[in-house]
Amino acid sequence: MDDVVVERVLRAVEQVPRGRVVSYGDLAALVGIGPRQVGSIMRVYGGNVTWWRVTNAAGDLPAPLREAARLRWADEGILVKPNGLGCRIADYRADLAALGDAYHRATVDLEP
Repeated sequence: MDDVVVERVLRAVEQVPRGRVVSYGDLAALVGIGPRQVGSIMRVYGGNVTWWRVTNAAGDLPAPLREAARLRWADEGILVKPNGLGCRIADYRADLAALGDAYHRATVDLEP
């Protein structure tokens, strides 16, 4: 895995505001990679960033992460859907334009 790509994904995650979420696809579009790559990076390297703010396109999280995410979401005001799988991403998705601006500021030192 390219260290710069990993760093870009992790910095993008760090820009997601409290009380908001993004999908793997949202991050992938921002960084310029595929959603599965984002998922792989998060699985291996995401433990030290705000991982609970990254969901699939439906706002759901993998089963092993749900309970820990629920505690963090409750603290941030994110409500869990009635099915218990995640949140309503339409209600909690971060402003992607603002996220893009923050991401570009946070990664300016990574430019070639």
